[in-house]
Amino acid sequence: MAKINKEKVIKDAAKKEGDTGSTEVQISVLTEKINNLSEHLKINKKDRHSTRGLLQMIANRRKLIKYLKRKDLESWDKLSEKLSLRK
Repeated sequence: MAKINKEKVIKDAAKKEGDTGSTEVQISVLTEKINNLSEHLKINKKDRHSTRGLLQMIANRRKLIKYLKRKDLESWDKLSEKLSLRK
């Protein structure tokens, strides 16, 4: 993921200036990485190492989503709408 693109994703999801570690930012960055890697795997179907990495990122994002739903449902609703995640 290009540095410029990552900075844009962080800026869009941040709660305040300099926020890079909140749950919303982490979910947004992982979603962007998952989308990019999915496009790569459509072209390179036999890339097993990247497939494993993709599955790990999906599992990590799923854990973060579960945590966010439990702690702040309103924030989760806004984030899922913005990133078009299914509920």
